[in-house]
Amino acid sequence: MTDTASTSAVQPKISFVSLGCPKALVDSERIVTQLKAEGYELTKTHAGADVVIVNTCGFLDSAKAESLDAIGKAMAENGKVIVTGCMGAEPGEIRDRFPNVFAITGPQAYESVVGAVHQVVPPAHDPFMDLVPPQGVKFTPRHYAYLKISEGCNNRCSFCIIPHLRGDLVSRPAAEVLREAEKLVKAGVKELLVISQDTSAYGVDLKYATSMWKEREVRARFLDLARELGDLGAWVRLHYVYPYPHVDEVIPLMAEGKVLPYLDIPFQHASPAVLKQMRRPGNQEKTAERIRKWREICPDLAIRSTFIVGFPGETDEDFDYLLQWLEEARLDRVGCFRYEPVSGAKANDLGLPAVPDEVKDARWHRFMQTQQVISERITRAKVGRRLQVIIDEAGPGLAKGRTKWDAPEIDGTVHVAARRPLRAGEIVSVKIDRADAYDLYGTAV
Repeated sequence: MTDTASTSAVQPKISFVSLGCPKALVDSERIVTQLKAEGYELTKTHAGADVVIVNTCGFLDSAKAESLDAIGKAMAENGKVIVTGCMGAEPGEIRDRFPNVFAITGPQAYESVVGAVHQVVPPAHDPFMDLVPPQGVKFTPRHYAYLKISEGCNNRCSFCIIPHLRGDLVSRPAAEVLREAEKLVKAGVKELLVISQDTSAYGVDLKYATSMWKEREVRARFLDLARELGDLGAWVRLHYVYPYPHVDEVIPLMAEGKVLPYLDIPFQHASPAVLKQMRRPGNQEKTAERIRKWREICPDLAIRSTFIVGFPGETDEDFDYLLQWLEEARLDRVGCFRYEPVSGAKANDLGLPAVPDEVKDARWHRFMQTQQVISERITRAKVGRRLQVIIDEAGPGLAKGRTKWDAPEIDGTVHVAARRPLRAGEIVSVKIDRADAYDLYGTAV
């Protein structure tokens, strides 16, 4: 008992800051899982830590500024700082601002981060403590988890530098993904959020090779993986799905209830001219027709997307085309960004005229007003229905949750009145009483 107590008393402490997208959050979870397995303890304050790790985002200038602010705060409050993530792929700017940062690594460099931690403060592993659950350490609530199926991207969109930061597509074998998913479900996860930079390209780098899962071979293919995940007994939500032709094959799985009737597709624009300059698939009219066919197969299908307004060279005609397409496509959830030049992106070298900031702002407001009308029409159509809702926040008499058409933190919320206490992670039937543009309000039945 004395030896165990003394080991625990000197357990090294780490403070961790995770910035950026869910893919970066999964990287953070992997690093922390390894460090917890080695006996390190997480602390919420920089001042009480032996070392601070900052997982950065380097996609946009605004994200870089947030990352630099986080590094500066860690340096001021602690002084021993390890930087990793996308911004670490080009460390010059970090070194210029903070020459005393202990170490800088790029994204997915798990071993380098752990090695740097060992240099600052060696592990004090306690073999008598069960430090890490089988599913690993998760930063998300217990009832949902992000499941990363690949790294990198083979696309070369002119506004994006992700392939430069994270490399080309590298898919995980299907059996490896399914083993992780099964561990998560056994640990109580009710919703698996499938993510990668290009989810529907999954397996192309592996030539769709098979791997052994439960004494049978499973191909590393988008459809096959989705089908297998759908058999694990949890909600399965598909994010970052480029609309390649084979995506059509997954829609029947949604109609059958195997996976959630939800697609997160980053369309980015609709004008053929702008899409060509973005180096995106340009035949958006065909995409609109495919959306109609998807809804014939699965009428409950919800589609969320993101768009960029103010891309260099975007004309008034291009923007009007986008609004018309938006009204025709009737997407359920939409995010919109004002174009922001990214250092190193090909879009900077196209020689196209920049769109003034005031024009970007005006277009952004018009876009959001147009989509608000569409979203409100869709949500109000749900009034009177009984919907399955997963509870995210429990509370006395009133809880917050999401329908199968809503991803955490980015989509809408269901405000649930209940006579009994509801638990986070519980899936309940809710009668929808009223709606606004984005949220639903109902009663547990």
